[in-house]
Amino acid sequence: MFKLITSMPPFLALSIAIVFEVIATSFIPKAEQFTKLVPSTVVLVGYGVAFFLLSVTVKTMPVGIVYAIWSGAGIVLVATISFFIYGQRLDLPAIVGIGFIIVGVLIVNLLSKTVGH
Repeated sequence: MFKLITSMPPFLALSIAIVFEVIATSFIPKAEQFTKLVPSTVVLVGYGVAFFLLSVTVKTMPVGIVYAIWSGAGIVLVATISFFIYGQRLDLPAIVGIGFIIVGVLIVNLLSKTVGH
C-alpha cells in the first residue's frame, strides 16, 4: 500500500493532499483551540496525510510550483467552504483577490513548462 501511494502520479497526490489540507483547515474552528477531541483529531490527521502526500509530490515536481498550486487551491477552497459552512462573507476586494489567485494557479498549470505535466 505504501509503495502504491508513494508512486502515484504527482498531480493525483497533490490533489488529494489539497483535499486533506482543506478538510483539516476547515475543522480548526470546530476544534476550539484543540479542546474538542474529534475535530482536533480531524485537523491533525488531515494535516499529517496532506503533508505526507505533499512530500510525495515534491519528489517529481518543483517545490515552488507545488506550493503555489497547494496554497492557491487551498485558499480558494477554504474561503468557499467558510462561506457555506460558517457564513463568512467576503467583500469585493477579497473576491477579486481570490479571482487573481485562481488565474495565477491556472497560468502556472496551463502555460508554465516548469510544472512538467
